[in-house]
Amino acid sequence: MTPLTKSRNGALLDGQAPPRVRHAPSVRANSWEDVSDLLASFGVLLDQWQETVLEAAMGERSDGRWAARQIGLSTPRQNGKSQLIVARALAGILLFDEQLIICSAHQQDTAREVFNRLVDILEDNPTLHARVDSYGKALNREYIRFKSGQVIRFKARSAGGGRGFSADCLLLDEAQILSAAAWSAILPTMSARPNPQVWLMGTPPTPDDDGEVFARLRGAGILGKDSRLAYLEWSAEPEDNLDDPATWAKANPAFGTRIGHEAIESERSSMSDDQFAMERLGMWSGVAHHRVIDEQSWEAVKDQSSIAFDRKTLAIDVSPNRSTASVSLAGRRPDGLWHMELWEHRKGAEWVPGYVEQRASKNTIHAVVVDEMSGLVEQRRGRNYLKGTEIEVTLAAAEGRDMAIACAGYFDAVMAATVRHTDQPQVNVALSVAGKRPLAGAWAWNRRDEDSDITPVVSQTLALWGAQNDNVKRPTRRTTSGRRAVLL
Repeated sequence: MTPLTKSRNGALLDGQAPPRVRHAPSVRANSWEDVSDLLASFGVLLDQWQETVLEAAMGERSDGRWAARQIGLSTPRQNGKSQLIVARALAGILLFDEQLIICSAHQQDTAREVFNRLVDILEDNPTLHARVDSYGKALNREYIRFKSGQVIRFKARSAGGGRGFSADCLLLDEAQILSAAAWSAILPTMSARPNPQVWLMGTPPTPDDDGEVFARLRGAGILGKDSRLAYLEWSAEPEDNLDDPATWAKANPAFGTRIGHEAIESERSSMSDDQFAMERLGMWSGVAHHRVIDEQSWEAVKDQSSIAFDRKTLAIDVSPNRSTASVSLAGRRPDGLWHMELWEHRKGAEWVPGYVEQRASKNTIHAVVVDEMSGLVEQRRGRNYLKGTEIEVTLAAAEGRDMAIACAGYFDAVMAATVRHTDQPQVNVALSVAGKRPLAGAWAWNRRDEDSDITPVVSQTLALWGAQNDNVKRPTRRTTSGRRAVLL
């Protein structure tokens, strides 16, 4: 590949950016040049990056079957995925004798765009047009039937789930919106074909997309252990400067040709950092953001020997779907700095009251802080108790000022190095996937996606807030005489 150089404004020139992630199986032969030459003979010149994808996808095993049964491609919009679909569909008909090819997208408008491009190529080339038996141009029923009996069909997944998707080659655009139900219906139908190939092409899923299937395929591609998978991704690195045109070029292989500098500059000015990182720089959730607390600052306040001396405070956080819960401790150290650590992190939430009651009985506790939405608090005698116990708790409103103040205090303590943590993996992972959401004129922790578990860092945040706060409920228990005493 031609080396990349920079222009005066930072844009990459003299060659298109290589994929940031590339995994492809070992092959005995490869047909990618045949595909490129075929398209060129019809006046369609493929970009260098498109040929890179074909090279990874079109390898063959010694028995002549495709080495890659599944191909995944993640790249920002407008770089030319549709042109790849056109190339693969035509090659399937003219080079590989595939009888049925299906081009599918989440919306029919996207599938119809590919149909129109193919029709234009066929009609502009008399030798190709002569091979066509008929065009089906009715909306939602588009197809191209060749005199050989071969057919290219165009489908919208949103209209029919995964039914009717059995094909020799299945080209799925907008794979970030491919539901697990549709995918589970598609796979068995493809297994009946003698040499099938399935392409999943898309962009990083937004929080509103059903992106589980595409994310799993990406994960397999990054691990590089699936011998029947090819996966390529163009995206920026987490540490890249979002405003640097060199970053734009790295993530967009068609930068300077299909996508211009001014167009991306306009997008940058109108999008948030997260939107721009995902939509234009191809950065996936959990990667496509700058950490709220950078790794250097977090590393600087690490102390694995740290312990709390007084004002010991426990805090509980439960995930919204109640799949996990965390209990953390914060307190003051002998040197006057603050200490925080995760005490327990488990599946479910039913274990929390018993665990907290047991641990609290062995420590002098300043406070027990609970998110009021945790479902672990019950009111008795006008007081708030941890469910099933006599431990009185302090409530922190998830949508109120307490949470916003707690998050600000946690951030400030790390940045000012007035707190120490014990470098626990669960907390480190939680921080890596934790983002911000606006709250009460400030911000609070937010999960980057449904699978992100940030309960370790939220419970630590509440524990530190409680330890530094005098306006909390001192937990009590009933003594044998029936009197109330500070919980020991």
